[in-house]
Amino acid sequence: MDVSAGGGGNSLPTTGADGSKRRVCYFYDSEVGNYYYGQGHPMKPHRIRMTHALLAHYGLLDEMQVLKPHPARDRDLCRFHADDYVSFLRSVTPETQQDQIRALKRFNVGEDCPVFDGLYSFCQTYAGGSVGGAVKLNHGHDIAINWAGGLHHAKKCEASGFCYVNDIVLAILELLKYHQRVLYVDIDIHHGDGVEEAFYTTDRVMTVSFHKFGDYFPGTGDIRDVGHSKGKYYSLNVPLDDGIDDESYQSLFKPIMGKVMEIFRPGAVVLQCGADSLSGDRLGCFNLSIKGHAECVRFMRSFNVPVLLLGGGGYTIRNVARCWCYETGVALGHELTDKMPLNEYYEYFGPDYTLHVAPSNMENKNTNRQLDEIRSRLLDNLTKLRHAPSVQFQERPPEAELPEQDEDQENPDERHHADSDVEMNDAKPLEDTGRRSSIQSVRVKRESAETESTDQVERNSLLDSSISREPDDTYKATPSWQPMQKLVARQHQRRRTCQ
Repeated sequence: MDVSAGGGGNSLPTTGADGSKRRVCYFYDSEVGNYYYGQGHPMKPHRIRMTHALLAHYGLLDEMQVLKPHPARDRDLCRFHADDYVSFLRSVTPETQQDQIRALKRFNVGEDCPVFDGLYSFCQTYAGGSVGGAVKLNHGHDIAINWAGGLHHAKKCEASGFCYVNDIVLAILELLKYHQRVLYVDIDIHHGDGVEEAFYTTDRVMTVSFHKFGDYFPGTGDIRDVGHSKGKYYSLNVPLDDGIDDESYQSLFKPIMGKVMEIFRPGAVVLQCGADSLSGDRLGCFNLSIKGHAECVRFMRSFNVPVLLLGGGGYTIRNVARCWCYETGVALGHELTDKMPLNEYYEYFGPDYTLHVAPSNMENKNTNRQLDEIRSRLLDNLTKLRHAPSVQFQERPPEAELPEQDEDQENPDERHHADSDVEMNDAKPLEDTGRRSSIQSVRVKRESAETESTDQVERNSLLDSSISREPDDTYKATPSWQPMQKLVARQHQRRRTCQ
């Protein structure tokens, strides 16, 4: 099966060719690559800087509106997160953390989610980019991109899986000010548990997560977890096994997402593009090629609905940069040359120095029978949604006050120089246009095995409560970062009691 063929599934009619130009904005802060989780930690924000360098030298920055995100403020973060949790993130430092042992345990900070220099500024930066992207979509942009975002595990009052602030939830809240329905799609190898939990009891947000399921962090995302109360059947979980390849993945993704778009009819889509589902990821176990991963972006783009593209996991950082660069090209409607242009991080991409990497020959443990059963069950769940819910707007909440600095208004000759760490002299042409163009904490947090009652689950629902630049080759897996063979507790067991 050729994943580029775009076949399979039901889709809404598009207006014009899919290659038509979209109005795209891209958020990037040149300081984001300086944040450092610590020696040996798999999460490396430096991958964002590497991605940006590729975008610059492929000529893609000239095709987008480039924006520096305005840092999210305390009150912006508190639209979802608890006040005391945000206050803790703002105050804790590597020097003072030993004086806050109880708070560290309470908020699950210190091991998989370490305290590092500039932690709160890092959270403000990546959250500001995602919320800023939502604001741009609300005001006419077709696609907004924030590769620094997509940290989908963070909860209302605790960090999880290398994630501190859930920028995705904050962005969806912003989109809900203008759109009756928002769709969230997650192609990270790990279940998008933080986002699903936030919107578990509402029919205004549908969450769809394609992920590895089993003895694997975070242990949630059972196919039986479908939402609760008004949100029943508005959560879809696609549990997958090791070694899934492009053909198997798209045999699920396209028919399921085509039907979701037909039934739910969202006003906007948030697509989390975690790159740890790629073949060869240091903490992942899937076998997707970059083109197969990007086909999800291409397919969702084809519906001509505003899309917010976010990053997420990804721990073989040279492949993360490759993937997100290629997917930026997909967003813009450009096919990039495989031969990589010279750039600041060229040595990372040897020995082939190409944009694409061939998948491995690992075994695909997802049988055709299993895939058919998953597809059939989820499509059946979607038939239980009779029509897209309608929402009466009474008074729209005020917009997030994030006055981003618009680099398009600055001197074009300086636009990619002083603030982007990238010189543009060696920019390469686009192939078709001729123009310049954390194991995901595989260590599971210890959770109470006690069952949470229905009213607690509803209280936790967001809408009910508030409508070192270190080369990745130096990383060696240690026992503390290996997947646990047993999970201490599973959140999906708790949720099934609420159905």
